[in-house]
Amino acid sequence: MADYLPKFFVGAKPTILAGSGGVTGGKLIEHDGTVSAAASLTVIGVAATDAAVGDPVTYFPLPGQVHYLTAGTGGVTAGQLVKSDASGNVVTATSGTDADAAILGIALTTATATNVAEILGK
Repeated sequence: MADYLPKFFVGAKPTILAGSGGVTGGKLIEHDGTVSAAASLTVIGVAATDAAVGDPVTYFPLPGQVHYLTAGTGGVTAGQLVKSDASGNVVTATSGTDADAAILGIALTTATATNVAEILGK
């Protein structure tokens, strides 16, 4: 995915330098500008565009925004909590098992693996 826009967005669109490996638009990114790790505690938002290592990349923060995110292995079901996988996608999270900081939001729609779900960020 080259360019990405969330379903709804209000607020600032910060910029960060892309970290190791670069980033892909529409994928979850970490505080250091890399694509998210599995169950990451430091996801900051969704990359707006592709960016090579060291290039600036705009991102859309998660809290209170509705994002279109690709479901990882196992997919997601509307109403479920979600967390990141190792590819910058979302997978089902379990309250009480996954760290609270790893829970990124709630799925508003259902999507099988590799398909897009609407996610309300927390």
